[in-house]
Amino acid sequence: MGTMFVTDGVEFFLPIGNHLMQTAGNAVADESNVLGKIVQGFILGIVQGITEFLPISSTAHLIIFRDVLGWKATWSKTAVDGIQLGSVFAVLIYFWKDIRNILGGAWLAFQQQEWQRSEWKMFVGIVIGTFPALLGGLVLKSLDVELESPLMIAGMSIVMAILLGLAEKFGSRKRGFEEVEIKDGMIVGLGQMIALLPGASRSGSTLTTALFIGLQRDTAARFSFLLGLPTLAIATAVQTKDVLQESHMFLPLLIGIVSTFVFSYLSIAWLLKFLQRRSSWVFVWYRLGFGAAILGAISAGVL
Repeated sequence: MGTMFVTDGVEFFLPIGNHLMQTAGNAVADESNVLGKIVQGFILGIVQGITEFLPISSTAHLIIFRDVLGWKATWSKTAVDGIQLGSVFAVLIYFWKDIRNILGGAWLAFQQQEWQRSEWKMFVGIVIGTFPALLGGLVLKSLDVELESPLMIAGMSIVMAILLGLAEKFGSRKRGFEEVEIKDGMIVGLGQMIALLPGASRSGSTLTTALFIGLQRDTAARFSFLLGLPTLAIATAVQTKDVLQESHMFLPLLIGIVSTFVFSYLSIAWLLKFLQRRSSWVFVWYRLGFGAAILGAISAGVL
């Protein structure tokens, strides 16, 4: 079919007409599709930013949120992980003073061989504590194991809720930020390995471990963020590099990263103030409810 024109009684048949109309329609559809991806990126950034540093698992919420809304075809696991770059920037900026002090103090301690200096202990503890999760991540990547099922997320959410509750009940919460030792980094780093399982939560596993070894609540959260930063940065850099090769995802991913940064920063500030005055029991009950809700959705066939 084409477009028919009549001039001086002579009919002209132009097949190009329908082609132009179809091309224009496709362009509108493509523009609408890009806008939809941008909106999705912004929404996923809000979810990532709020949940990354609360002990409730950002990965679990992103995956469940994405799957329930039917965005799985657009937002692959790599793309979802890529927006975590905003969380890396948020930690760097929020804790820049702490990071600068730790690095500067550790360098001075190295020069003067002051091995008991608090900044040196903090630095070495963070470095050592980074390796277990990185090595575990490399092993899982090499094995190409698929763990991200709703059932796994529900199970780990409930398990970590129980562990966080036990940490709240039995942790002494006596030691402040200046009293962190090298061994604390090693232990919390081992605890961070649990976060390799979807639904466990990087901040949740490190916060729980830090509470178990006697750190105060706000100190435990602060130290867990700093210790988790190298692992989060390295893992996110790898994922972002992969997804940026998909040109159609560049703008949606960028919007998601910006959205993640804003809400991550606000989430960090809120949590640290919250834990200065309150316990983490609210997250225990939330995780139990979240896990139970997922199990219910699985039973109902929603997931």
